[in-house]
Amino acid sequence: MEKHVVQVVPTTNEAIIKFESNQFLVKNESYEFKNIDEAKPSPLAQQLFYLPFVKTVYITQNFVAIERYDIIAWEDVQDEVREQIENYLNGDTPLLTIETQQKKVPVTVYAEATPNPAVMKFVANKKLVVNSTEFKTIADTEENTLARSLYNFPFVKEIYADENYLSIHKHDIATWEEVTIEIRSFIREELEKGAVIGTSKHESGTVKKDGETIELPKFDNLDDVSKKIVEILDEYVKPAVASDGGNIVFENYNEESKEVSVILQGACSGCPSSTMTLRNGIETMLRDMLPGKVERVMAING
Repeated sequence: MEKHVVQVVPTTNEAIIKFESNQFLVKNESYEFKNIDEAKPSPLAQQLFYLPFVKTVYITQNFVAIERYDIIAWEDVQDEVREQIENYLNGDTPLLTIETQQKKVPVTVYAEATPNPAVMKFVANKKLVVNSTEFKTIADTEENTLARSLYNFPFVKEIYADENYLSIHKHDIATWEEVTIEIRSFIREELEKGAVIGTSKHESGTVKKDGETIELPKFDNLDDVSKKIVEILDEYVKPAVASDGGNIVFENYNEESKEVSVILQGACSGCPSSTMTLRNGIETMLRDMLPGKVERVMAING
């Protein structure tokens, strides 16, 4: 089983910090504990209340949020708290000791067109995945998941999931005018039942490129220019393409040719406008922000 990796995420409230895991902790529920007695359903929350500065503990989705008293600054203790939470989540003690009643959670889903006419984006009012996930075929899906169920529709070709949305790439046997309402209703009903997207069967840290699975470089192993390229893509490019239901993944940088290779996912993959977007937008941005380092951007469909 994949281990929990927890990171510290500040919030707009200086007294509250989120400790985010790379996996879901609870689904369709939220918990708030204001003292150690209220925290009886959660051994982790009780453990955290032994820290004298802990005022309130929240557990929901993929994170634990803690509100502190003003007797100490988060900078002094956040690393130790992060380690304590991570160790607990990777141990054998359950997060909750009581079974919670499954509630039918009101879910809304709306469809949104993308620049790729073959891809429609379906956006929910809840977080669907912790990490972006791509399903190129039904073989990538797990049993009893929403991703697997969607492949029961013969026109579904590929699925890309990120945050609170699904991008569905269709075959040409149907038009979106014919099937959008049906798919939107199906996704909403399944999410209300508690269905999960599931994880792709190809390994974490890999992507599909021209039908083959390749391993992506790890950030810590990159050279300085490559790291800067990744940071620029993450800050300036990914939010924009995510709004269109897609994603761009850094593959490599060639120092001699000054060429950057990226892999397109979701709505970006196979999109007729992707090449033009990259040439006029991303390529120009990298040239301007890294003068003399980047001359060309190559985009490969995932």
